[in-house]
Amino acid sequence: MSAHINSFKEKSFSKAADIKHRNTINYNIGKYNAVVPIGKQQFSDIDFAREKAKNIKWKALETLDRQLEKFEFNFLKRGGRVIWAENAEQACEAILKICREKNCKTLVKSKSMVTEEIHLNDFLEKNKIESVETDLGEYIQQLDGEPPYHIVTPAMHKSKEDVAKVFHDHLNTPIDLTPEQLTLVAREKLRKKYAEAEVGITGANFLISETGSIAVTENEGNARLSASWPKTHIVITGIEKVIPSLQDLALFWPLLSTFGTGQQITVYNSIINGPRQPNEENGPDEMYVILLDNGRTSILQDPVSRESLYCIRCGACLNACPVYKNIGGHSYETTYSGPIGSVITPHLKDMGEWKHLSHASSLCGNCTEVCAVKINLHELLLENRREAVKKVKGDVLEKVAWTIWQQAMLFRPVMNMGNQKMKNWMVNKLFKGWTNHRAEMEFPEKSFNQLWKEKQKAN
Repeated sequence: MSAHINSFKEKSFSKAADIKHRNTINYNIGKYNAVVPIGKQQFSDIDFAREKAKNIKWKALETLDRQLEKFEFNFLKRGGRVIWAENAEQACEAILKICREKNCKTLVKSKSMVTEEIHLNDFLEKNKIESVETDLGEYIQQLDGEPPYHIVTPAMHKSKEDVAKVFHDHLNTPIDLTPEQLTLVAREKLRKKYAEAEVGITGANFLISETGSIAVTENEGNARLSASWPKTHIVITGIEKVIPSLQDLALFWPLLSTFGTGQQITVYNSIINGPRQPNEENGPDEMYVILLDNGRTSILQDPVSRESLYCIRCGACLNACPVYKNIGGHSYETTYSGPIGSVITPHLKDMGEWKHLSHASSLCGNCTEVCAVKINLHELLLENRREAVKKVKGDVLEKVAWTIWQQAMLFRPVMNMGNQKMKNWMVNKLFKGWTNHRAEMEFPEKSFNQLWKEKQKAN
């Protein structure tokens, strides 16, 4: 059994029993559940909108090579530069090279799951470059030395008292500050960093191939500041973020905001076409876009798993998942947690080391029900399980047990063999995993099949 599986079990068992954590998460997700139905009212036919978005992503992924080349061509025309990175190491080295060319000591970074994926902050710290998170939730997590807990709301697991303590411990603020006061403290600290930074880094919610643009949506304005104040702007994004047309944003932006936060549209929405042009007063002198693969093409070549690349990172599946709500985002020990993380992580990393994530699901289908682009997440989780059995050398006893179970289930007389005590012993004692977290199973003296036959004979 891998270290990842053992660690996952330990953390999930511990967190599932943490009542304070459960109360905090239920409170925050409860607020989310209250506003999402209101946001959905802007769509005359929400299911049609989701289906249309899925079809657009299907088109983009089926022609990904051409879409990316088109994006690069149009972005280069505006004076931008494009860097292709096969993996996290190449992406980090490309960023480091740019930073050294600009003699960068401090950079500001808006919220970006891709930079978490490549562990950029740790890499820059080792190379003596200060990387400052400017999203409030990310800033809280950075101060506390924790990775994001959630794709959309990084500090969802923290109460206002927890945040006040983090600020008190790391910024020497009074322990009883209100959320408004804490926000003002963060603003004061971060505004200085924008002015100091030589480089700004953002992610991209969407890449628009038609115009060579990146689209960024946010609620705090930190991405816009990170992109415009420093003289150099670096965008790092996964290659799957591409959409064909600027008009597609009219659908994707409202979908992302509604399913992500329950808003009709987020507060700040930016379309950036490149560095500052000669006739423009504001913006960076130079702009780079790093297109990251890092395992995405391995998902793309699988005709079944490819659908997971449609994800627009709204986080709705996390909020809907009963497993996520009980064990928390950090138990997964991955950049992308919850159902979507359980689907893509075994493909982005190693199936053998991360196959357990596909079993961290009740298969209730709620994740599929709430997905903004109708990804069949629960079916993809099952597909991962099948693939893991085919590719990964599993436990011999487990395989033998399931083979016997399969044969028994396919042949009714075998199921009827043995008495009640023998069946109870088989399930409760021989297969020890059943009773680890459940009461002992008690078989009836006769099965329904046997009772039915007796009834038919009596008639």
